Amino acid sequence: MIDVLLDIFWIPIGGFLSFLIFISAINKSIGVRKAYVNFLLRIFEYGRVSIETASKENQHVQNPKTDDKQGVQLVDDADSKEGTNGATLITRDAVLLPQAQEPAPEKPVSSTKDEINFDFEKCLDYVKSGVEAIIEDDVTSRFEAEELKSWNMLTRTNRHYEFISWKITSIWVFGFFIRYVILMPLRVLVCFVGVVWLTVCTAAVGYLKDGPFKRDLVHKVLGMCFGVLSSAISAVITYHNEDNRPSSGICVANHTSPIDVLVLMCDSTYSLIGQRHGGFLGVLQRALARASPHIWFERGEAKDRHLVAERLKQHVSDPNNPPILIFPEGTCINNTSVMQFKKGSFEVGGVIYPVAIKYDPRFGDAFWNSAKYSMMQYLYMMMTSWAIVCDVWYLPPMYRQEGESAIDFANRVKSVIAKQGGLIDLVWDGQLKRMKPKKEWREIQQVEFANRLKSDST
Repeated sequence: MIDVLLDIFWIPIGGFLSFLIFISAINKSIGVRKAYVNFLLRIFEYGRVSIETASKENQHVQNPKTDDKQGVQLVDDADSKEGTNGATLITRDAVLLPQAQEPAPEKPVSSTKDEINFDFEKCLDYVKSGVEAIIEDDVTSRFEAEELKSWNMLTRTNRHYEFISWKITSIWVFGFFIRYVILMPLRVLVCFVGVVWLTVCTAAVGYLKDGPFKRDLVHKVLGMCFGVLSSAISAVITYHNEDNRPSSGICVANHTSPIDVLVLMCDSTYSLIGQRHGGFLGVLQRALARASPHIWFERGEAKDRHLVAERLKQHVSDPNNPPILIFPEGTCINNTSVMQFKKGSFEVGGVIYPVAIKYDPRFGDAFWNSAKYSMMQYLYMMMTSWAIVCDVWYLPPMYRQEGESAIDFANRVKSVIAKQGGLIDLVWDGQLKRMKPKKEWREIQQVEFANRLKSDST
């Protein structure tokens, strides 16, 4: 009897999965994901109103003399004063930031010494900037989960309202059951099918002879496979300005997550460049390399700038190769900012296609904190989120201007991406996530301070 019931249970589940995979494979949508996202927005809005009502009642109980209007005002003030990773609390002035500079020719050292009259008050600006950095650090806050203004029914956020009222508790328990008992097993199964399908398809396509037919087939196969994989995280992706979609050359984008590759590959085919990995990422890298040209480096080779530049030039010089996708930041940033672009990909020459990617944090935090979570932990968090919702903007192609340095060109492209994505444009190097500030940055600030002392003493 139990076997019969299990068979009856799995028949509709199997049919639903087959239909879902088929729809994803042909890159079609019947509107289920968008309807699901719109329904979640209504739930979140209802939760916000319920939380504000419960907070107002708690405030009224604690202070009976406080009227309702004042209680509501207190709740609104608490929300408005809460700092997020995307906005700064301190308005800084006269802050010395590291400015990217081309190596300057060495100047002869003068034998004469300039006399400088030193006053302690001249250090106050630096002391003030240091205290501001301690209170609110522009760098480390970009490598933490983005804070939300309202709760999204996930306990992994900065807000914990699951027990503030019985209504919110009921919604949270029901949502927990949906995400962990129903959605997660289905997503894991779809992800497994997608990885196997990608491996098999790319292996089969890899045996074909290079030519227009193979390139067209690879484009369709990869779009189909990544469409299936996007279902594993309930991805809802909106592409803007598709006329600017890259067709060759170099495509650069801001970097939030390994999912960035999936998001872009669902719409077009790209070649990838990066360090060889093991584990889950290694499986995907080897599968992709069978079907299309990609550039994978060993750990030691990736540090050789000349080797990387040469491989990039070879790839871009072949018009038959798909555009190569590069994340010049070199590390994941938390969806609020764009940090320093490495100049290597801007020295190659040719056209640069900027792409801005912005995730909606209300449905799930797409940021991968690699220092805190492994790849499998990150995938687990993605598959237990409500959904991954994002917007992609294809920006007009950009060219390096005459006399423009590679660093200035990189900063110009970065500024365009940040403006389109509504992100904060920062000059800091994202590698500060893993290492100490460069010696050159300290020396720049020392020279600047010395120049200020000289100008004040004259």
